[in-house]
Amino acid sequence: MAAFKRGIAYFVFLRSSARVLLSSRKPEVHKLGKWTNLLYTSVASLTVGAGLCAVPFKQVENLSHDSLIRRAASLVTDSSSTLLSQTTLALIESIVEYTKAVHTLIALQKRYLASLGKLTPAEEDSIWQVIIGQRAQVNDRHDECSRFESTWVSAVRLCETAAEAAYTSGAEHASITMRTNIQVAQSQVEEAQKLSANADKKLAEAKVMEVERMAQYSSSLENDNGEEEIPEAYLRED
Repeated sequence: MAAFKRGIAYFVFLRSSARVLLSSRKPEVHKLGKWTNLLYTSVASLTVGAGLCAVPFKQVENLSHDSLIRRAASLVTDSSSTLLSQTTLALIESIVEYTKAVHTLIALQKRYLASLGKLTPAEEDSIWQVIIGQRAQVNDRHDECSRFESTWVSAVRLCETAAEAAYTSGAEHASITMRTNIQVAQSQVEEAQKLSANADKKLAEAKVMEVERMAQYSSSLENDNGEEEIPEAYLRED
C-alpha cells in the first residue's frame, strides 16, 4: 500500500512538472512528442521502482493489460519450472541414497545369518552394532525421502496452477512447456520410486528370512542342550 501511494505521488509530481514545462513556452510539435514520451518513460521507471509493476518495459503506452499478464504468467512458469527441477533432483537423489542404504542393510543381515554359530560373542556383537547403525541410516534416508516428496508434490501443484494461469492468459507456449516439464518430472520420480519399492520388497523378504533362520538356530541350540542333558540325567539315575 505504501509503495502504491509513493507511485501515485511520483506520477502526480511528474504530471505537474510536465504541465509547467509545457505551459512555460510553446514548443514545436516534435518537441511536444519528445516531452510526452519522456514523461511516460519516467512514470514507467518510477512505478517499477515503487513496486507497482514487476515487469520491465520501455514503452508503457504500447503494452496492454493482457500483454502484461501474459508476461507475468511466463515469468511464473519459468520460476515454477526452476522449483520443480530442483525438488525433482533432490527427491530422486534421496530415493537413490535410500535404496543404497536398504541394499547395504540386506547384505549385512545376510552376512550375519550366514555366520550364525561361527562367530565369537565379540564378533557377533560387533556385527550387530553395524546392523543397528545401518538400520538407523535407512530410517534417516526414509525420512529425508518423505520430506523431499512433500516439497515435490507442492511444486507439482504449483506448476499445474501456473500452467493453467498461463493458458487462460493466452501464453499457450509457456503453458505447454510447463505441462511437459511436469510430465517429465513425474516420469523420472516414478522410475526412482520403482527402485525403492523393489528394495523395500527385498528388505521385507530379508526380515522374514531372518526370523525363520533365527528360529531354526534357537531350536537347534535347544536340541543340542537337550542331548547333552540326557546322559547326565541317565547317569544320575544309575
